[in-house]
Amino acid sequence: MEPKRENPILDLSFKFSLEIIKYTEELEQLRKYNISNQLFRSATSIGANIRESQHAESRADFIHKLKIASKEVAETTYWLELCHNSENYPNCTDLLKQVDSISKILSKIISSSKALLRN
Repeated sequence: MEPKRENPILDLSFKFSLEIIKYTEELEQLRKYNISNQLFRSATSIGANIRESQHAESRADFIHKLKIASKEVAETTYWLELCHNSENYPNCTDLLKQVDSISKILSKIISSSKALLRN
């Protein structure tokens, strides 16, 4: 059996999803259901799309799936910024840092993959 290769973006996005689950459960305890639902869907979709990209049919399909993940990053950032700037919401500074890291890594993977596609 071949040893499992490390994949930092998969690991990071999975850990981020676990943190989002905790945060949205906290929001629900505070009866912040609308934001909680929106944030949960967009944030966990990041990792789902990244994982799906690992089974892409082509490099172009791989890039496309990562671009979808990148769009989910943008939406997640929006919801987290709303929480961060609203009164009576739990602290989400660490989540904002995590999603920023994911965004930067995704951007780099997408640009590197596009360069390979052109060559």
